Amino acid sequence: MSTWSEDELCKIAEADDLHISPFREDGVTYGTPTWIWSVVVGDAVYVRAYNGKASRWYQAALRQKAGRITVAGMTKEVTFEPVDGPINDLIDDAYRAKYRDSPYLAPMTGSRARAATVKILPRETTT
Repeated sequence: MSTWSEDELCKIAEADDLHISPFREDGVTYGTPTWIWSVVVGDAVYVRAYNGKASRWYQAALRQKAGRITVAGMTKEVTFEPVDGPINDLIDDAYRAKYRDSPYLAPMTGSRARAATVKILPRETTT
């Protein structure tokens, strides 16, 4: 498994332009990029589905477990892991710090979006 570099984490933490594209059902074709909020906690990148577990990209990410993100001028092949437990409190804090002035902050730290939290990890690819 690959890890994010410190430089990549800094760029992602500052960026407000993450687009997520889980694979489609064929496991090869990328889905339509969806713009979502992202935060960095420790050495990992986390995202949440505003519409909770019913979100299409969230369902695809859990089913396919891989895809691509584009953020801060980088395009990365990634894996997706569902997240639960105490780490969500730290993720809430990161959302509050990064998006404190947004009217969408409360829903993104609410139970619906919190239940649809995903950890994004870089994926090794063979060329």
